[in-house]
Amino acid sequence: MGRDIQAIKISGEDRRKYREKVQRSLDVFARMLRERRFETSPSRVGVEIELNLVDSRGAPSMRNAAVLDAIADPAWATELGQFNLEINVPPRRLEGHALADLEQEIRASLNGADAKASDTGSRLVMVGILPTLAEEHMHEETISANDRYRVLNEQIFAARGEDLRIAIDGAEHLLTHAGSITPEAACTSVQLHVQVSPDAFASYWNAAQAIAGVQVALAANSPFLFGRQLWPETRITLFEQATDTRPDELKQQGVRPRVWFGERWITSVFDLFEENIRYFPSLLPLCEDEDPLAVLDGGAIPQLAEMSLHNGTIYRWNRPVYAVVDGQPHLRVENRVLPAGPTVADVMANAAFYYGLVRALAEAQRPIWTQMSFTTAAENLHEAARSGLDAQLYWPGVGDTPVTELILRRLLPLAREGLGQWGVDSSCADRLLGIIEQRCLTGRNGAAWQIATVDRLGANGLDRGEALRQMTLRYIEHMHSNEPVHTWSVGA
Repeated sequence: MGRDIQAIKISGEDRRKYREKVQRSLDVFARMLRERRFETSPSRVGVEIELNLVDSRGAPSMRNAAVLDAIADPAWATELGQFNLEINVPPRRLEGHALADLEQEIRASLNGADAKASDTGSRLVMVGILPTLAEEHMHEETISANDRYRVLNEQIFAARGEDLRIAIDGAEHLLTHAGSITPEAACTSVQLHVQVSPDAFASYWNAAQAIAGVQVALAANSPFLFGRQLWPETRITLFEQATDTRPDELKQQGVRPRVWFGERWITSVFDLFEENIRYFPSLLPLCEDEDPLAVLDGGAIPQLAEMSLHNGTIYRWNRPVYAVVDGQPHLRVENRVLPAGPTVADVMANAAFYYGLVRALAEAQRPIWTQMSFTTAAENLHEAARSGLDAQLYWPGVGDTPVTELILRRLLPLAREGLGQWGVDSSCADRLLGIIEQRCLTGRNGAAWQIATVDRLGANGLDRGEALRQMTLRYIEHMHSNEPVHTWSVGA
């Protein structure tokens, strides 16, 4: 979806041609897998971080175009809402001090961008859902000035034929309707990429699916939406509902949602791209001139633009990515379950935990996905989003268990082992995994801190709106300290 498009009119003929082109791309992709055309080494990792913009009072700032002009760095890009930005961090080998270097690089980039944003009256915030966001901000005029977002909005609502219904029962209750996909812009995440060989792809994807619930419970940072306290990681259910192309009748028929955990363990990356075509109609049926078969027969590597664009409109929590860099095709697992923030140190601790654990499980002699059902992995994800660090998750060999106990006793040692397999410096691994350990021991992640702080401010006589505003301003100051969230004071 990171591709600019022109405003268009879409006909039935466009859809037919696109379907045929996507199928041809899939056939070429299958041949490339058979002929082992993919780069297999060296493997790399990458990070994308979505952020929010606020004004001096902590309210959403609809100025991403002005902020991007001020930053003037191609690593930064728009996101769906005018109060969103995204930074793409260049990929690298995961070895030695790479994680420490990555942390310093991200901090420097965010600090520099925040200083330039301040010239426009805005500040950057890394958080899963901006606590001061209100329903009044959710309308079509707040979509970023980019044609691809507007076309996507039109196509989703053309498919639905009715307004979005967002209903969330948590500590409090939310029921609202939206006439655009702008509620999706409330969801800001960290995306972790791992480049893997075609032979290893299924193992890494399956492992990532198996641990998605653990990741979400550990990193939950989205407890407030439109002034209400909902789930510790409300972003999960909000994103599922805000991009749903199905009216109720299609849901009852079992039509798959576009934000999708999936329904089975896989044996090949081909399974995922084939499911994309089998289950999901196109939202953006845009054809390029490239003939992928002719390109491959000519000895070059096709971009498979239609297959990739279609894949970009199906929001799997762990998404397959096909890309061509310097004429070499490769595959990545894009992990999309984590919220942004609270600090760069927390983000890198979450990344270290994921990169280490996913490698240890993917390369284990007895695969974890042979010991638990796929349905259980999906249930773990939603239980984690609803309960955060208080979640009880199923894990093979221990059954239903508190997630903090599972992490401390079983998963942290595996993550440390996996980082060793990557070649990560042990002192760097110890520091970042130590943050994960302390988060579990203190019971304080971003969601827990936000809730406790708002409760304290409310007890001091502030109404919910003012408590959320003051909490957001405190959050920003803590965020810039880069001290992990488990050390943050709730204050008076």
